[in-house]
Amino acid sequence: MLSFAAITPHSPLLIPTIGKDNVKKLSVTVEALETLAQSFDAADVETLLIISSHTTQHEDAFSINLHDEYHTDFSDFGDMSTSKEFVPDVEFITQVQQAARDQDIPFTLNSSSALDHGVGVPLHYLIQTSPSLKIVPISYSGLSPKEHLKFGSFLKDIIEQSSGRIGIIASGDLSHCLSSDAPLGFKKEGDKFDETIRQAVSSGSTSVLIAMGEDLPKEAGSCLYKQLLVLFGVIERKTTRPEILSYEAPFGVGYMVAEFHL
Repeated sequence: MLSFAAITPHSPLLIPTIGKDNVKKLSVTVEALETLAQSFDAADVETLLIISSHTTQHEDAFSINLHDEYHTDFSDFGDMSTSKEFVPDVEFITQVQQAARDQDIPFTLNSSSALDHGVGVPLHYLIQTSPSLKIVPISYSGLSPKEHLKFGSFLKDIIEQSSGRIGIIASGDLSHCLSSDAPLGFKKEGDKFDETIRQAVSSGSTSVLIAMGEDLPKEAGSCLYKQLLVLFGVIERKTTRPEILSYEAPFGVGYMVAEFHL
């Protein structure tokens, strides 16, 4: 059963050893993540699915990273010490693989022990006292938005058949061009994208996401679109109460924390 659903940013600046003084400028996001962590603990999640934009991706297939064990890795940002260890939910991943084969869902497996910041940042904040938690790192694909929504619906069926308590997170940052000093400079599409995403999340509207298409996310330099489509496919037709816990963009990049109360 699904017991937790959320959206988190994954900027490495949120890791204190990397962000250092910049973390203070992200206090609204940090506070929201700490609030989300309380909800996560209350949900008693046994298996956490994390959809990220920075894992291995395939143009024509969705994928899951299956390895004997995982560790969060921030070495690309000069942090060699901040790390947590996790194990996969092999049973759930096997069910996905078998069902995908039976239903002709384009799907493949990858294998890496290292979990990059797309997965590592949300785990850093949410996982404090869950040593038995199992995770499922999911990658989206180059397929169409409707295929991502369909994949989410496919995952929903497997989640609903499971006797365990399952959570899902869409991990990503919004526009990277909200100001002149943003990583991609300023583009007017940035504000339009972020506002549309906030509208879709606050209303729980799948149609708003689909109507957006793929061009606006690309123009806005966002790494949070297809993850949302998968997440919305999972929660579609479920009774949820969306809540945006925070939104800020101190560095010209949009960071949003949101929860779908089930």
